[in-house]
Amino acid sequence: MKEKSEKAAALKYSHGKDSAPKLTAKGRGEVAKKIIEIAKTHNIPIREDKELVEFLSMLDLYQEIPPELYRAVAEILAFIYAVNMKAGSMK
Repeated sequence: MKEKSEKAAALKYSHGKDSAPKLTAKGRGEVAKKIIEIAKTHNIPIREDKELVEFLSMLDLYQEIPPELYRAVAEILAFIYAVNMKAGSMK
């Protein structure tokens, strides 16, 4: 049985500028690995959510996420906020 290839997606959100997060990158296999590598290189928090990445992979690049995904993405933004706060408190 062939193993499914890894998938990744990247979102961007600028508070006060964007009305909703936008999909800025998506891919599977080697492209997914590159997305993850770039995130790690730039200390961008990574959260694994296979179900969400499936939905995100159906979107067009630079498309705002649909309202149906707001809750899931809000949980990720809260995770990133917590990671950033923890990192800031360690300085």
